[in-house]
Amino acid sequence: MKLEGEQKLLRIFILEQDKWNGLPLYEAIIQQARSLGIAGATTLRGFLGFGRGAHIHTTKLLELSYDLPVLIEIVDTEDKIKTLIPKLNEMIQEGLVTIETVHVLMYRANPAKNS
Repeated sequence: MKLEGEQKLLRIFILEQDKWNGLPLYEAIIQQARSLGIAGATTLRGFLGFGRGAHIHTTKLLELSYDLPVLIEIVDTEDKIKTLIPKLNEMIQEGLVTIETVHVLMYRANPAKNS
């Protein structure tokens, strides 16, 4: 797949303990993106953050949070991203979803690793 030039970056901000049909929500979103043939997605676990409720989520030892922030970044064409948005609307009960234009310089895979 060739993916270069102006594309879209979808960012999804949720919490680690959020669920969808018994799965962690971040895992369900990644699986959904993969099933739609999206070019790529990455999940990042935060160590400090807060959202609309202003509750601090942190990894500090004294505060031992079990519900850390999670950021999912997904890059693909605008058309592909648009196919995912209705499903996200159904899956995400709390969180933030943003979209922005990015310039993809390169998108490569090592064929030997995929064998």
